[in-house]
Amino acid sequence: MSIESQQDFTGLQSVSEAVGLTLKKMREFARPGMSTLELDEYGGTILGGFGARPAPRITYGFPGYTCISLNTEVAHGIPSAGAILKEGDLVNIDVSAEMGGYYSDNGGSFVLGSDLRNLNPLISCSRRALQKALSNIRGGVRISEIGAIIENEARRSGFRVIRNLAGHGIGRSLHEQPHDLLCYPEKSDRRRFRKNTVVAIETFISTRAIFVHEKGDGWTLVTGDGSFVAQHEHTILITEDKPVVLTSANGI
Repeated sequence: MSIESQQDFTGLQSVSEAVGLTLKKMREFARPGMSTLELDEYGGTILGGFGARPAPRITYGFPGYTCISLNTEVAHGIPSAGAILKEGDLVNIDVSAEMGGYYSDNGGSFVLGSDLRNLNPLISCSRRALQKALSNIRGGVRISEIGAIIENEARRSGFRVIRNLAGHGIGRSLHEQPHDLLCYPEKSDRRRFRKNTVVAIETFISTRAIFVHEKGDGWTLVTGDGSFVAQHEHTILITEDKPVVLTSANGI
């Protein structure tokens, strides 16, 4: 969406703070032995305290307040009483919400407790790629240039990017134009970021795989070869200089 008034900016700030703090608190609350359903219900309570509604549920009927993906699950993991967090798990939490007619989206991956699989370098690369991408986004910059920055960072660290997941526009709905803000450069994409618009920038950094597929439950996306994938996401307002990171409260 385009920011057209102070009310728009304030509304986006408010919902972004809600999702950012919810993600931060969920990360802090997670512990071995807890089910992802328990973690999700905790997140739902926090969102409710802000007066925010879970965006995947109200938009697509997702069966949870948040998406929680474990290990080789990449995105859209369904919270479950049978999915128990374990020491060393790669956990991805994605929190998006609506409040007052405005939407915001953020996410992040982390290792729970000890890094038993040496996945912290993957997570660090994902976070670093996002920060480098954000530092280069401004009005007039080609969208494909940002994809190149993300992919180059992955390659320098010995990783790859997922090619069929992407960031997106956001604001008055969960997913808006511009769609398909990819993690790699698409040469035919001539689009440019526009000043005063709001987008969600995401990184999907993989140990090996470059594509994901739905595993059979209608939601959860996984790699076909057991690869691990780290994701980080911020909702930002594009300016003529560095963007305003609306979801900075998540601590990523």
